[in-house]
Amino acid sequence: MKGDRVGPAGQGTGGDDDEARDPRTVIAVVVTHRRLEQLRASLAVVSGQSRPVDHLVVVDNADEPAVRELVESQPVAATYLGSKHNLGGAGGFALGMLHALALGADLVWCADDDGRPEGPEVLETLLGCLDRHGLDEVSPVVCDLDDPDRLAFPLRRGLVWRRLRSELFADGSGAAERGPTAGTDDLLPGIASLFNGALFTADCLDRVGVPDLRLFIRGDEVEVHRRLVRSGVRFGTCLTTAYLHPQGSDEFKPILGGRMHTQYPDDPVKRHFTYRNRGYVLTQPGNRKLIPQELVRFGWYFLVTRRDPAGFREWLRLQRLGAGERFDKP
Repeated sequence: MKGDRVGPAGQGTGGDDDEARDPRTVIAVVVTHRRLEQLRASLAVVSGQSRPVDHLVVVDNADEPAVRELVESQPVAATYLGSKHNLGGAGGFALGMLHALALGADLVWCADDDGRPEGPEVLETLLGCLDRHGLDEVSPVVCDLDDPDRLAFPLRRGLVWRRLRSELFADGSGAAERGPTAGTDDLLPGIASLFNGALFTADCLDRVGVPDLRLFIRGDEVEVHRRLVRSGVRFGTCLTTAYLHPQGSDEFKPILGGRMHTQYPDDPVKRHFTYRNRGYVLTQPGNRKLIPQELVRFGWYFLVTRRDPAGFREWLRLQRLGAGERFDKP
């Protein structure tokens, strides 16, 4: 195996610590593409957890020697997988997850190169939440790297959008919401942001699968979330820990006085993958009921808010490509 180092972290030292040690094998999977310094910051936190990861797998979509050197210098057992073909985030996580399972992972912990866990206790907190609630997957709250009190991505609950971490709680002070989808003080059930800090059991991946290579970037996490919902596995967001990620809320544009939102990435390449992949995801079982709402939202945004008929035609074209499973790259 390319770049392997032998032996899970913290194993085989003998004594009381070994007896108390969690016997499960946790393998971290990180996907990167030409972000060496950001990756360095990410790996420093992933490799420095209070409950150490047993193995680290890094998929490098640019196959750079400097990244291999960084991975092999980590203080935990590590595998570097350099890909000469850019697999995107979807293919990178698929490869990394499958490799982790092949290494014997009981749990797979995901991270990317431009974000990082908020501190050294994140993995231990996620494991505790997973065990207490009998979950198959658990995610941390994904917060703004520059302002950890804000969410990195707005979270929609019905027609209500939340942008602050405190808004995930009923009173803003740490008590979880009550209602049909409410959980306990530390869990928001049935909602998870993937793959920023997401922790999957091996059984969960056996049941829902790995990301779809064809999606490349954008929407792969939404498609896996759809599978989580339909498979009947137990999953949710642990409200007492976080993963820090660059702010992504600027892409989400309010319409109808903020009662609804649309997504409009400034980068045309990101728009291509976002709209095309969304067209595919909406045609899948469990999501088809959302198609009329999607037409209203984006029709309003392009034709009324932006006054951009050409933009609406391009959105329709990309939606149709995705719905027809035409996964050409721009």
